[in-house]
Amino acid sequence: MAIKPRRDDDELDEHHEINVTPFIDVMLVLLIIFMVAAPLATVDVPVDLPASTAQPHPKDHDPVYLTVREDLSLSLNQDPVTGEELRTRLDALTEGDHDERIFLRADKGVPYGELMATMNRLREAGYLKVALVGLEQRGE
Repeated sequence: MAIKPRRDDDELDEHHEINVTPFIDVMLVLLIIFMVAAPLATVDVPVDLPASTAQPHPKDHDPVYLTVREDLSLSLNQDPVTGEELRTRLDALTEGDHDERIFLRADKGVPYGELMATMNRLREAGYLKVALVGLEQRGE
């Protein structure tokens, strides 16, 4: 068995590369953490939602307001409307543009289930962009 002496010109070549495997592992762990934590971010606490401190946004044109009164009657802008004629009246006001935002106002005394039923009527009519309207709360 012969031992070969080491020479300086036989040095191992150095590879200067970044090992990305640990980086990929960390990113996958973070992805899993966010996928698990995202559904936990929903809150199941009763709140009173009629007031907001948000600044009102400027409007490009006349908005379409759907109002649910305390007696559960509906009004489209200022005109009373029934649930059956809601779709045709909305199509007439928006000229069939289902991408137009519908501003939904509801009395404080309207049960949440009735408000959701109204939102379902809007969805069935093809209007998916719904904004909830509240009172502006002045900072004190």
